[in-house]
Amino acid sequence: MRDAGGVLKIDRAELAAFLRIRRERLRPEDIGLPANTRRRTAGLRREEVAMLAGMSADYYTRLEQARGPQPSAQLLGALSRALRLTKDEHDHLFHLSGLMPHDENRIPTEHVRPGVLHLLDKLDDTPAMVVSDRGDILAWNAMHAALMGDPARIPLEQRNIPWQHFCNPESEAYFLPEDFVRNGERTVADLRARLAARPDDTRLRARVEEIRVRSQRFAELWERHEVKRRRSDHKTVLHPVVGRIDLDCEVMLSPEHDQRLIIHSARAGTPAQQALQLLRVIGTQSMAEADS
Repeated sequence: MRDAGGVLKIDRAELAAFLRIRRERLRPEDIGLPANTRRRTAGLRREEVAMLAGMSADYYTRLEQARGPQPSAQLLGALSRALRLTKDEHDHLFHLSGLMPHDENRIPTEHVRPGVLHLLDKLDDTPAMVVSDRGDILAWNAMHAALMGDPARIPLEQRNIPWQHFCNPESEAYFLPEDFVRNGERTVADLRARLAARPDDTRLRARVEEIRVRSQRFAELWERHEVKRRRSDHKTVLHPVVGRIDLDCEVMLSPEHDQRLIIHSARAGTPAQQALQLLRVIGTQSMAEADS
């Protein structure tokens, strides 16, 4: 976020919640301290985090109470090490503190470049789609439509991956129960990272608020403050015609336009590869029959 003068500013409330949850996640033995069953707080004490980061306990307490000053980059680096943050969590910490340039220079666009559309057409044996940073499905090939259903059948305002996962009750039928739960967790963690990187994106913020109202599960996951960019994955799709398909998912970024090319592939010589080959033959006709 920016202040009236256009300067990046700290999001004190989000920073406070993020620090508290990350502190409570750590156990004393994780940092070489003796375990103490008589602790009255989950995870580390504030004083212990302050000690590890080389700052006063009062200063750290004020940060967790959303009333501290904007920390320096050096102090944030010390906090990141003390809390054992991942690279994505480290970047998130800097975004919330207003010290990392936000992604606003990369103007979100719904225009998919002709070269990317040509690539989608060439991937005639591999399900693939292009999504925006907000999770909006912008383009897809015939194999993706055959695998997951044709997005063209979905109202435009609902053509969004987080919305479909949390607000469409039919989406759960496409995945194993454990995969569906994990996909939801990763979707929320990715969405939170992207909102922190672009806090002035009103459309993205509105989408988050809409899903929070519609889905209690999303709201609960959102309060965990988990942060992780989605780059690759493995998932099992339960197709209504060809059955189970175990797929690797690769995410290729397009930094210029805040878009991602998502490709699903099967390993050579596996039943999943055979299922995709069959899916290529039967196409979307079987999906339409299954839905009717």
